[in-house]
Amino acid sequence: MTPRSWLARTGAFIVVTLASTVGHRGAEAADDPFSSYRQMLGEDNPAELAVARGEEVWKTPRGPSNASLAGCDLGLGPGVVSGAYASLPRYFADTDSVMDFETRLVHCMVTVQGFARDELTAKPFSERGARQTDLEVLTAYAATQSRGTTIDVPQQVRQERESYARGRALFYRRAGPYDFACATCHSADHRRIRLQELPNLTGAEGARSAFEHWPAYRISQGAVRTMQWRLSDCVRQQRLPELVFGSQASIDLITYLGVLARGGAMDAPSLRR
Repeated sequence: MTPRSWLARTGAFIVVTLASTVGHRGAEAADDPFSSYRQMLGEDNPAELAVARGEEVWKTPRGPSNASLAGCDLGLGPGVVSGAYASLPRYFADTDSVMDFETRLVHCMVTVQGFARDELTAKPFSERGARQTDLEVLTAYAATQSRGTTIDVPQQVRQERESYARGRALFYRRAGPYDFACATCHSADHRRIRLQELPNLTGAEGARSAFEHWPAYRISQGAVRTMQWRLSDCVRQQRLPELVFGSQASIDLITYLGVLARGGAMDAPSLRR
């Protein structure tokens, strides 16, 4: 076979394959140009590499205290990871505050392992193409332990209800040079920005479609990104001041989203654009 005929046959095969894929996926492919990418990967989610490293970091004695995170209490008791991510943020009596997973993780790394808080939070997110941070891979590992678990972010005590109320107010608050709010992009159905469909985060269906899948392997970033990162990037795109990692505002926004998403099933880390 000549090189030209080989190229012709290969090109024809690719065209037929893509046409078949698009035809099979139908409306989903039209709504999500990355659906075919996800379908081709199948079960081979690159996030699993971060999950494996996160499990090792979780179970290995580390830090000045030479301790593992087996003693970390994520809300279901010391050492219980299974299902914990799906019930965060929540109120913790030992800190007298509502904490999301990432801030609770930092708390455990400080109190159980002896790490310095400032060092852990100085650069919580990896640069594109760089090695993932411990916080990122630990979050990926913990999230997998809640796959299939029903989201049940609690509203049982006053502090949890107040966090939700503040998060809702922040969601609708307009600010910055473009007078944007989270609701500007995420309060109606069928909105898009570039190729990306924007979920309506004012109701259960849209909130679940977001909350269920984070942390996620971000295809455009080539890395696992966490919910704290996702909010920080949204704030950046609104041209607002930087959202500080673990700030009250970040926790309140996650609480607002998590409460609306109750009843959904966790499926993180997933694949996202």
